[in-house]
Amino acid sequence: MKKTLIWILLTLLMTDVSAQTAKEEIGNNLRLSASSLLAYRGPQTQLTPAPEGMVPFYISHYGRHGSCYMANAVDYDYSYNVLRLAKVQGKLTQLGESVLERLGTIRDDARGRLGDLTKLGSEQHRQIAKRMFERFPEVFSNDAHVDAKSTIVIRCILSMANATQQLAMMNPHLTITQDASSHDMYYMNQNDPIFWKRESDLEKSAPYLKFCKNHDLSNLLTKRLFNDTSYVRRKMNSTRFNDHLFKAASHIQNTELRNQVTLYDVFSDKEVYQNWLRENARSYIGFAASPLNDSMQPFSQRNLLRRIIAEADSCIALPTPSASLRFGHETMVLPLVCLLDLNSYGQEIDDLEQVVRKGWHNYNIFPMAANIQFIFYRRHPGDTDIVFKVLLNEDEATLPLKTDMAPYYHWKDFREHFLSVLDTYVESQ
Repeated sequence: MKKTLIWILLTLLMTDVSAQTAKEEIGNNLRLSASSLLAYRGPQTQLTPAPEGMVPFYISHYGRHGSCYMANAVDYDYSYNVLRLAKVQGKLTQLGESVLERLGTIRDDARGRLGDLTKLGSEQHRQIAKRMFERFPEVFSNDAHVDAKSTIVIRCILSMANATQQLAMMNPHLTITQDASSHDMYYMNQNDPIFWKRESDLEKSAPYLKFCKNHDLSNLLTKRLFNDTSYVRRKMNSTRFNDHLFKAASHIQNTELRNQVTLYDVFSDKEVYQNWLRENARSYIGFAASPLNDSMQPFSQRNLLRRIIAEADSCIALPTPSASLRFGHETMVLPLVCLLDLNSYGQEIDDLEQVVRKGWHNYNIFPMAANIQFIFYRRHPGDTDIVFKVLLNEDEATLPLKTDMAPYYHWKDFREHFLSVLDTYVESQ
């Protein structure tokens, strides 16, 4: 009984620390609240040296496209049009008029560029490729083969192009192949209707709606921007207005306006955090192993994981180094991280209020240019004891496997475990 009470107290203590950490991190860097719109930060920690005598010889990678303009016009137009109409009727405060002007600047910058890669997005992939080369030069030595594939979306193709150009500049002798074809979409950007339906249905689920209502402070925002509360009640959906405005505020960091315009001053720190909490919950239900969504969403990446395993087996058999680089989307990265249970992101959490307290913070998973890298090591060609480590956004990550050399794992253990996990999924589900 005494041990049980101690365990409960320790659990509660750890829970509070995790929640406070997210609040503190976002308080210290408001941009983290952008969730999937967070501009890539780069590695946050140093790498552990390779096991003695082991040399990197193969990299398997899946990365999200870099920073881009928002893909849907409504994300630029909705809050702008609400404010413009209110101005005509004299319903804006001075701050409201300022926000309208800033939104006009943001819309002008994005005109004709919906979904396009930004200059920052191009640079992100050049820098990721540069660090990959510098960290693991043996993989890119001599005429090593780099096989690069992208989804058929332009921002992903350009992300691939920037990465491979950087590698070619650092070693002109590399053999680089590139492709972007519908032929590979079954694993590069899998479009499973059943999984997309589950993701879209979350907005109608009672637990999610209750959670959002409990963390909705949009009435505080509208009081600062509009001078007539009755007008707001009659003419507006305050929550929708808040969500679009916060999305616009979050996105600026991905463009060349990031040092010129801000909308974060419109929200209090508490409102910023509450907005993030709602989006974090949405990310969890939509793409993670949420029991509220049958805990099945990570299996949307079953084909991608099987492909990663098969290509790794093929490249391990080669005597020369090589790399498989894949460029796609956050909707692949997030469920793949959860399927792999990287850093315990595959955990099942029933209560949405516990998601952040359990350390599930979406900004650490899928910012712009998010990436997963498997780095393989061996002593020599023909070595049968292949070891590897996984990097999430270029930092070493943990797997749900036993190992005698953390953060490194034995490839045979990974294959056995995850092929078994994949075999539990029945296609008819």
